[in-house]
Amino acid sequence: MTHALQESLLDASSDEVRLGRLGSTVRRAGLSRGAWTDLRPGWISGADVLFRRLVDLVPWQAEQRQMYDRTVAVPRLLCFYDEDESLPDPALEQMRTALNRHYAAELGEPFRTAGLCLYRDGADSVAWHGDRIGRGNTEDTMVAIISLGTPRNFLLRPRGGGHALRHRLGHGDLIVMGGSAQRTWEHAIPKTAHRVGPRISVQFRPRGVR
Repeated sequence: MTHALQESLLDASSDEVRLGRLGSTVRRAGLSRGAWTDLRPGWISGADVLFRRLVDLVPWQAEQRQMYDRTVAVPRLLCFYDEDESLPDPALEQMRTALNRHYAAELGEPFRTAGLCLYRDGADSVAWHGDRIGRGNTEDTMVAIISLGTPRNFLLRPRGGGHALRHRLGHGDLIVMGGSAQRTWEHAIPKTAHRVGPRISVQFRPRGVR
């Protein structure tokens, strides 16, 4: 990692990882074309403790992808846990259970898989995209993302371009994209030239959505 984590002042005195309430603490914003986002700032207290545990526990992988006529390094480290695999920390199991309880009636199925990304510094990023591999390409669904570590800009825009919305997410913030969001909107974590510390993104998805 290029830079050390600058810990949240709210987490500085806590060595325990705890989940806050969901319910009425979740703020929903309608987008367009049937898409929406839910935001719950500071859902995880002790998030920096969990960040440090995951840095050590997760078998992070550097991947490469074909881009036109050349192979390029993916600008972040990755790890994916399928629905039959144990998650690397009990706090992640607790998060998934709480999300399943909160969204059960609306989603109609549980979150099953977990994808983790480690953004080591401002040079790591993810380009504009929707999670449209599998059912997300044709069906409404949900993707829940918990941000741990240094806050980074999380951008959303209508698919194909348009005005971008920005959320500054880190230190245990939760964002959920629902409805048609994966088909009709795109999201990204842009690179930044500013000196920033590392961030981990935890993404929970239903079966058949990538």
